[in-house]
Amino acid sequence: MVHLSEQEQQRRNKLEELEKLGIEAYPSELFDVTFYAKEIHDNYHPELNNFQEVSLAGRLMSSRVMGKASFAELMDMSGRIQLYVNRDEICPGEDKTLYNVLFKKLLDLGDFIGVKGHVFKTQVGETSIHVTELKLLAKALRPLPVVKEKVDEVTGEKTTYDAFTDPEQRYRQRYVDLAVNPQVRDTFIKRTQLVQSMRNFLNDKGYLEVETPILQPLYGGAAARPFTTHHNTLDMTLYLRIANELYLKRLIVGGFDGVYEFSKDFRNEGMSRFHNPEFTQMELYVAYKDYAWMMDLVEEMVERVAMTLHGQTEVQVGNNLINFQRPWQRYTMFEAIEKYTGKAIGEMDEAALRETAHELNVHLDPSMGKAKIIDEIFGEHVEPKLIQPTFITDYPVEMSPLAKKHRDRPGLVERFEAICNGKEICNAFSELNDPIDQRKRFEDQLELGKRGDTEAMVLDDDFLRALEYGMPPTAGLGIGIDRLSMIMTNSHSIQDVLFFPQMKPENVQKEKAEKEEK
Repeated sequence: MVHLSEQEQQRRNKLEELEKLGIEAYPSELFDVTFYAKEIHDNYHPELNNFQEVSLAGRLMSSRVMGKASFAELMDMSGRIQLYVNRDEICPGEDKTLYNVLFKKLLDLGDFIGVKGHVFKTQVGETSIHVTELKLLAKALRPLPVVKEKVDEVTGEKTTYDAFTDPEQRYRQRYVDLAVNPQVRDTFIKRTQLVQSMRNFLNDKGYLEVETPILQPLYGGAAARPFTTHHNTLDMTLYLRIANELYLKRLIVGGFDGVYEFSKDFRNEGMSRFHNPEFTQMELYVAYKDYAWMMDLVEEMVERVAMTLHGQTEVQVGNNLINFQRPWQRYTMFEAIEKYTGKAIGEMDEAALRETAHELNVHLDPSMGKAKIIDEIFGEHVEPKLIQPTFITDYPVEMSPLAKKHRDRPGLVERFEAICNGKEICNAFSELNDPIDQRKRFEDQLELGKRGDTEAMVLDDDFLRALEYGMPPTAGLGIGIDRLSMIMTNSHSIQDVLFFPQMKPENVQKEKAEKEEK
């Protein structure tokens, strides 16, 4: 049996009273919305006498009943607007049930209502709807967690005291978070605008948006641990993709000159405020280009995103004012490590790298080869210090099994990452298109796997076969949409830019809280 709080039971009692009165709590017929609250606030002018027939719908967020006339507040997708409700206006005949019973007694905060009427300004200058028709659209059986709303009698200013601020609750019950915290909706609107801005930019360049498999017989395109599943009919193991790179490069082999995909990728790894097991990435591959060309494109595209979302290239992120205006700072990986640690590691072998890492207090484990050691040093001592957008270029070949060897610098590859606010936001290569070299790189990865590296890449024979048919020189790019969204919306955690982030089971959280109380 479901346990109901006192408030929940009261709302169910009201539901029964509505049914007895013949008032549908969940009517089926259409309610035609003609305007939104923000549209009215932005465009209403009393001297123009506009908005004289309006129809709005949304949640009832406050109600101040004063006899025959009352004030209320409706919240729709765009914001809030005040309602003026007069008994004799919405009940022109002798039957006053709609006002005396429905509006005054049976409506609760959080209920969805529809209203029709005309717009006017109150004596204190607040734009309001003079309601002539009111209809219940959906009864809310749970109260929203708004504990108090205080109205300043002099200024009319409202202050809402919101109880729904605990991150655990907000992420788990995003539907409530969105209902009571309007700024959360703004974050996700900006995320959509960010994706749309990138899509428009790439479409304008003539690149084709495509879709590639999420279920894959082999996982590849990144160094990561996959999620595993099983297909019953084929009786075979499948993996949720960790990246879509190898499939997109197959399309370049097939004759497309530029393809991109906004992909859902999955990595069976740790969780943090920067990592979610399911995440969104945009990958782009363009034939006959290289990584230097791709750096210029990334600068142009991200600068465009900042302008679209903020109207300027400067974005406030925490205490940092980040400027995405081109050009961005550029360092090779070895230059950056030497700049921030004083250590010149370019010529070191694995033993010397281990000793250097020890001197820098970087923790290593025996499975790590040269690439992992360099990556750990960089991640510990360099990446957190790169606040303004910065390109890090020319990585050791061991770190990048899918990138082309550097044309001028032996032992390195043509790769860059863009770092911003102390975290990587994109990764790009001049793509390796030599099938013999690629096979050798995959075989080297297999050896790392034998040493215990659970993130080492597997050998993909079909991808190698595709390369043997010939792939033109190609530049490839992957941008983490969640990370970029965090920066562009000044969000502290990746959970703040995901509608439904992965969470521990709710009963586990309850048990943990109960143990802490004891």
